[in-house]
Amino acid sequence: MAETKEKSLSDEKPKPRVRPIVRLGIFLISHSFHVSVVCCTAGVLALFLLPVLAKNTYISENALMPGSASPMLSNQHVSDGNRLVKDLTNPNSKSSETGIESHKIIAQYMLDLGAEVSFHKFHPQMNQFHPLHFFSSPDSGKIQENYSCSSYGINTVGIIRAPRGDGKEAIVLVTPYNALKSGFGEALSLGIAYSVFSLLTQVTWLAKDIIWLVADSQYGEYAAVAAWLREYQTPKFSSLSTPNAEMCPDVNNLFELKGHSISGSKFSNSFRRAGTMAAALVLKVRDQNEQFEDTISIYAEASNGQMPNLDLINVVNYLAVHRQGLRVNVEKLWSLLNSSWLKSLGEIFESLAKVAKSLYPKWKFGIPATEYVEGTATLASSLYYQALGVPTGPHGAFRDYQVDAITLEISPKFSLDKVWRNDILLRGGRLIEGVIRSVNNLLEKFHQSFFLYLLTSPSKFVSVGVYMIAFALLIAPLPMVAASLYVDANSSSNCSKGDSSTPSAITDTDEHSIAIRSWRWLNSAKLVFIVHLWGAIVSLLPYFISQIPDCSPTTSFMIWVLLSILSLLTLNSVLASPLACAKATQEKEWALVKSVTISSVFIGLGLMSVINFATAEIGALLMVPMCLLAQPLKLDVRAGTLRSFCRMICNLVLGHIAFPPAAFFLLKGMLDGFGNANVGDFWMWVESLWAWNSATYLFIGMVELPCWVLCISILFHTC
Repeated sequence: MAETKEKSLSDEKPKPRVRPIVRLGIFLISHSFHVSVVCCTAGVLALFLLPVLAKNTYISENALMPGSASPMLSNQHVSDGNRLVKDLTNPNSKSSETGIESHKIIAQYMLDLGAEVSFHKFHPQMNQFHPLHFFSSPDSGKIQENYSCSSYGINTVGIIRAPRGDGKEAIVLVTPYNALKSGFGEALSLGIAYSVFSLLTQVTWLAKDIIWLVADSQYGEYAAVAAWLREYQTPKFSSLSTPNAEMCPDVNNLFELKGHSISGSKFSNSFRRAGTMAAALVLKVRDQNEQFEDTISIYAEASNGQMPNLDLINVVNYLAVHRQGLRVNVEKLWSLLNSSWLKSLGEIFESLAKVAKSLYPKWKFGIPATEYVEGTATLASSLYYQALGVPTGPHGAFRDYQVDAITLEISPKFSLDKVWRNDILLRGGRLIEGVIRSVNNLLEKFHQSFFLYLLTSPSKFVSVGVYMIAFALLIAPLPMVAASLYVDANSSSNCSKGDSSTPSAITDTDEHSIAIRSWRWLNSAKLVFIVHLWGAIVSLLPYFISQIPDCSPTTSFMIWVLLSILSLLTLNSVLASPLACAKATQEKEWALVKSVTISSVFIGLGLMSVINFATAEIGALLMVPMCLLAQPLKLDVRAGTLRSFCRMICNLVLGHIAFPPAAFFLLKGMLDGFGNANVGDFWMWVESLWAWNSATYLFIGMVELPCWVLCISILFHTC
């Protein structure tokens, strides 16, 4: 007996040990509700803590050395800039219908300094939505077919060759100028640029070529800069004379005059180039006066949330504040500045910081409530404009070619009379000189500092390593809840079958039932796939609607809605739809649909975070609570508890807010007031997104809208 017992014990195989990570996964899945509450609360709290966690900006690249040298721009250079301003504001320079005289004046001034001058003639291009061109290169615009002499844009380009350089690198200075409708601010920006340009022709320390681009902004500032960049980066090897040029005598005279009347000059009919662009500055001067002090506004957002290297902003901020005495501004959401609840939240954080400091004096946590409100307004603006994916200025054209660029807009305090004009010319010119001198010191492109960041003020930022924590906390519960719903749906169906069957029947059909349950999720996956396919169809519909002539934005939006509903009903009748799920007889079918929906949302948000993190952040705030709370309203009504009633109210509120048009009108109402809201505004907003190839447009159509439809189908499931 003892030998038999020992033999049986030896034959027993040891049970495999479960790995700790598997145990942890099982624990999290079994407690997915509590994990979701903790993670979502922590994610929202982390977002509100970002202004508190913001760090002061600093110069990462030591070679920049801003302000290390005394400015060389003198009153003589300011006088030269003043002469150009006077000549451009002379009524005789605007006598031509095409503004040719102004271009001649600017070119002549450049030639007098010994710069290489050329003209770049371009046609305006139309930004139109086309599904096959959505991810194409930046030169995919459509050129208008009907040309006239006034439809040509003319950019004036001056190049200074660096005495200490090899011609492989260049710095670009852009000044938008509309010769037909120019204000005094545009002329003054040209005066500042010319004063700096005249200085740079005389210095010996210049190691990078300088390109001064006077962009013809009669068709838009961005269009002129983008057209010149297309020719610079992707040359077509064609001369300035085009087949239509003989129809425009003024344009012909512009080129022929400079080519023949100035013998030995550096004017060229061909397109001139310099080296690889190290950085670019767009300079503008506002005509309106600032109330308090001279300010300079920085615009940095480019297409799809691209930002320039933070060091470029840091250099401008340091020189403007500590060398020229200018106040630096970045965009804010002004509606948040007067928010009482935000001020109360800032006071709470300030009180907690005082308590923490009393417990541990070295812990520097917290900021004043007023600074918190301003930081939150700036952070929200930075997050919004990055998520929008539309450039905030002509500098965005440079980011399409991976060139760091920003737009600087100077707002003088007083009227631009002669005294204050000279002051703005001097201080603005020295600021541009200092920035160019710092970039000139670099041996390579900007690379040391951050490219992914959010600004809370001109001198504070939140790096990607900090703000991604909030996003990670928001989406962390999604895979766990999806797995928990899948397990619960299968286990509940197994229990229901076990209650109505004999033990022998269960034994006979065990393998068959397991096989059926393991593949039952495919019906839900098919449903989710079809709804996302419908989202792709909805995203393509505006291309066809835009072909309808003389169609107002309101009419286009209504047509879009009707066609979207019709396509959804068609897919419902042919394949499947949320309505088919609502009529399902299986009690836990909605749980499988919710599980697959949450999985698709997790994948969509993860992919979007790679393309445009700001869009993924805002999308997570809208979609994650709706996905986690979605449950049939019928079950909540049956339960009749306070918890189920609160969940039902939250589902109804989130169902309205997460609907893309409703979210747009809510945001527009917060910014501009609800009195100006119009149905056609949403169409115009969406039209701007697809015109700029914003990835947010695809996210709304192929991720957010299908997710909303699936969650609404779950809410109205007749279980």
